[in-house]
Amino acid sequence: MPLAAINGTRIHYRVDARAGNDAPWLVLSNSLGADVSMWTPQVEAFAEHYRVVRYDTRGHGHSDAPAGPYTIDQLIGDVVGLLDHLGIERAHYCGLSMGGLTGIGLAARHPERFSRVVLSNTAALIGSDAVWTPRAAKAREAGGMSSLTDAVIARWFTAPFIDREQLVLANIRDVFRHTEGEGYASNCEAIRDADLRAEAKTIALPVLVIAGTHDLSTTAEQGRELAGYIEGARYVELDAAHLSNIEKRDDYTRAVLDFLGEQP
Repeated sequence: MPLAAINGTRIHYRVDARAGNDAPWLVLSNSLGADVSMWTPQVEAFAEHYRVVRYDTRGHGHSDAPAGPYTIDQLIGDVVGLLDHLGIERAHYCGLSMGGLTGIGLAARHPERFSRVVLSNTAALIGSDAVWTPRAAKAREAGGMSSLTDAVIARWFTAPFIDREQLVLANIRDVFRHTEGEGYASNCEAIRDADLRAEAKTIALPVLVIAGTHDLSTTAEQGRELAGYIEGARYVELDAAHLSNIEKRDDYTRAVLDFLGEQP
């Protein structure tokens, strides 16, 4: 299991490099409460064209979950550190929700390291103290992650998808339920304290913003607002809730590949 020691934390990652040694790199960043497996619907298609790096955000999956709270600076630094660890000078980036928030910071602060950036189901300011502080406290309780699971999953997908895709949801619930409570809570606090609205307005890279029409966590209105901050940003809205890459996997995959494949 590949682990990179970054900023005092071991970060788990996976590389799919079937496209060959000359293919561009693409970094995928997970949402809060998920891990590298959330990108399973896209990996095969993406790996036909790119060397794909997936990683578990600190506090998730097989990455370490040091005591928090965490900061957006740490989440950004972990990605830059992973690029350095792998010897990657420049890459494309695609992040969803928390991963998208991290992507805003990366595009604003480290434009020299990225070519094109996909910011999916995210916003430059997500939620508020009234949302994140109680959720962090709940996650730190014994059995807290299990008690949060059903309410969170209900916001991640539309009701028809939930009724139709029970096997898919079983895997997603399992990952969420077994996420380290301290890691989840510490990332809640990183999201709570991150306001990247001013930084988003400085982004000069090609950006695709993807939103879900039925997303209650980061709404389509917030997606349009984010795209409006970034000169030249493209906006795509899918008939999905929060985890649009899973609910509308084919449309999502096509939108990202079309965007990344454009010539400068």
